[in-house]
Amino acid sequence: MTVYFIGAGPGAADLITVRGARTLAACRVCLYAGSLVPRELLAECPPDARLVDTAQLTLDEITAELVRAHEEGHDVARLHSGDPSVFSAVAEQMRRLDAAGVPYEVVPGVPAFAAAAASLKRELTVPTVGQTVILTRVAQRATAMPDGEDLATLGRSGALIVLHLAAGYVDRVVGELLPHYGADCPAAVVAYASRPDEVIIRGTLDEIAGKTKEAGVLRTAVIMVGRTLGAEGFRDSHLYSAERERHVC
Repeated sequence: MTVYFIGAGPGAADLITVRGARTLAACRVCLYAGSLVPRELLAECPPDARLVDTAQLTLDEITAELVRAHEEGHDVARLHSGDPSVFSAVAEQMRRLDAAGVPYEVVPGVPAFAAAAASLKRELTVPTVGQTVILTRVAQRATAMPDGEDLATLGRSGALIVLHLAAGYVDRVVGELLPHYGADCPAAVVAYASRPDEVIIRGTLDEIAGKTKEAGVLRTAVIMVGRTLGAEGFRDSHLYSAERERHVC
């Protein structure tokens, strides 16, 4: 049988993909991150499905559940918040399944940064202003960052930077990015993107830390810093320009 790593989306239950919902409805076992995945999604599971909250489980215990379901002949839905391609700890689970000979597939989902951009009503790549987005985090108590991926180094690009898992360290983020982006650079923090309790904080880089702390945001948020967040008067994209040569086949 097959393990399906399903991106559950950023928080709103209706932001799971059609494929994700259909796959979830067909699996007799569902492992989900109880602290992040909306409970409403579990209603998509078959009525007799075995539901396992992985919030307090170790990697070994999660792997054992996946292997057990496979051996019992059940497809498994492994629900992850956001999209499995970033900050999901999916790679280490797939490595374990490879070793155990258990087949798996990945069903993409809506990532938190995309939901945050939608809430801000901003395109993150704007013609002549910025065409690069960096997704990263900061190392504190979690896994250390690789050499060359610290904020001071990444900030030299001037690209729009999106930080996950960093709201509790917003002072440090601001301190490391200020020399590269400047105090007046647009910044935003979006917590619980797409959920009813969503919090949106806008400001400049030199004031975003104070506003974030004032709002009491410590987790489940993304921090965005970059000129595209405040882009005005930019040149239209060439994609729809009347000057673009078009050929009719």
